[in-house]
Amino acid sequence: MTSDGRPAVSEAGSAVPTTRGARTRQRREEIVAAAARTFAEQGYAAVGMREIAEAVGVRGASLYHHFASKEDILYAVCLAVTREPNEENLPLLDAAGTPSQRLAALVGGHLRHLHRRRTEHIVGLHELAALTPGHRAEIDGYRRYYQRRVREVIAAGMRSGELTVPDAALATFAMLDMLNGLSNWFRPGRGLDLDAVVEGYVDLVVVRMLGSPPQFWRCDHRHI
Repeated sequence: MTSDGRPAVSEAGSAVPTTRGARTRQRREEIVAAAARTFAEQGYAAVGMREIAEAVGVRGASLYHHFASKEDILYAVCLAVTREPNEENLPLLDAAGTPSQRLAALVGGHLRHLHRRRTEHIVGLHELAALTPGHRAEIDGYRRYYQRRVREVIAAGMRSGELTVPDAALATFAMLDMLNGLSNWFRPGRGLDLDAVVEGYVDLVVVRMLGSPPQFWRCDHRHI
């Protein structure tokens, strides 16, 4: 963690990718996705590196070129639903606009990311205890930082008079719990598409839960 509470990012993470590096990252992503599906279907404790290799379609020895252990793969799964949202969604809170508009954009970004990473999110919820203490502390750090950034924008909206909730911290927990619940029920093709869900959640969260009048949050829905 940095001095201001932000999760640290390694220099390697900011390097310009090479063609070989891009292939390596793609293979790691394939392993993480296949492992998440396997963990979700069979449970983390029941799965070994052999089952993960079979799910990816590689030799077991090849798996160890990318991950040293099964726990390292679970750690990567958890990063996909903690560090990744910090990187992809939190810039929406730094964009131009009212606090309500920025929160509306975050709702859309959060839901779209959660839909894309639904399996990883479910695995992260159920298998977090299997991480080493160091990895679990890092995952918790990303989650707390995300919560803190959302809470700060809600508090800014309260100060400006846009939002009428009495407690920013409580509102943050309620908002994120509501958004994260999407992974439990939403499936495409069951009467609702993701765009409609995003629009409905923006109204439910920003207007009805946080109490923002429409003039404070309405913006181009292409940015939500």
